[in-house]
Amino acid sequence: MTTLDQLCLIPFHDADEHGRARILSRLADTELFVALRAEPVADQADLMLFELPEGRVALACDSEERLAGFVGGPVAYLAMPGRVLAATLLTERVGLLLNPQQLSEMILGPEILEWLSRSLEQVPQAGQATPLRLSAADPAMLAVLAAPLAERLADMSGLARAGWLMAAEWQGGGTSHLLVVEGAAPEHEAAIAKAIAEMLGFLPDLPGAVDIRFIADASDSALPASALRIEIPEPPAPEIRVQSIPGADPDKPPRLR
Repeated sequence: MTTLDQLCLIPFHDADEHGRARILSRLADTELFVALRAEPVADQADLMLFELPEGRVALACDSEERLAGFVGGPVAYLAMPGRVLAATLLTERVGLLLNPQQLSEMILGPEILEWLSRSLEQVPQAGQATPLRLSAADPAMLAVLAAPLAERLADMSGLARAGWLMAAEWQGGGTSHLLVVEGAAPEHEAAIAKAIAEMLGFLPDLPGAVDIRFIADASDSALPASALRIEIPEPPAPEIRVQSIPGADPDKPPRLR
């Protein structure tokens, strides 16, 4: 069972708005294997397209084995993150058939792919204000934020040690919640903040804003004992993987047609 399957114990199209948003958030960072009609040539790749009542769709799965199993044998494919595939298909106004015959089967039309791409445009705003008082996070905030925040921080294995969520009162009388990320190298802070901002963009309306700060070591900071600490797991042993398909660089996707 893949991560997407675990999120789709209630099928995607039967889930509520919050459930679908959480699935799409995870889809954006999942490596997908999109079926092609033939091996790519230079920067050109022909999608394997299907005509469904919902319209034309490309076929992708979250593993090579699932893709081959559905097609019935070996198939040419490109691997790329869901966010890259969504943006690429959106330019062609083609939908996506994902993981057919699996728990996480879903059909995403261009309008859903457009919503996904817009949600991924979330950008955090920097701030330097000093909190006057830090305390335990509000239970209503924890109910909405704790699980998706733990999932997002787990993606940062090797980039930081832990996250701390708490309520904050600021100079001037404002209040918010504060996420303190411990142990991130300065060169990774912008990417981590962007990833957390994206995650927040997929959540339903939160009972207040969430600010993000970075510290080197929690033992040197005056964090309240009541703050929720979320451990970030150590990275697994490195896996050697050879990328042999032309045009498979996720930062430079091929032109699909």
